Amino acid sequence: MSRVIVEVSFVPLGAGVSLSAYVAEAVRLIRESGLSHEFHSMGTNVEGEWEEVMELVRRCMDRLFEMGAPRLSTSIKVSERRDKAYTMAAKVEAVETILAGR
Repeated sequence: MSRVIVEVSFVPLGAGVSLSAYVAEAVRLIRESGLSHEFHSMGTNVEGEWEEVMELVRRCMDRLFEMGAPRLSTSIKVSERRDKAYTMAAKVEAVETILAGR
């Protein structure tokens, strides 16, 4: 199995101007998944096995369509390392260490 860190954002098209309800529903599903995640203003980072993360993305997309979005633009960025284990927290910590001059 392959662990990945994925940044995902969902943008319902043709669903009006305010998309907060759609974003909230996607974040709710991500939180309920039990996967490590970080919600931020431009999307959500999710950490886990490739298959479970992609299944979660599919569930989120399906749910947003069920809510009435006629079209959906989903952006996904994937980070994967095979030389060593890593986490979202470790990536941030590595940069913070350099910035602190340690």
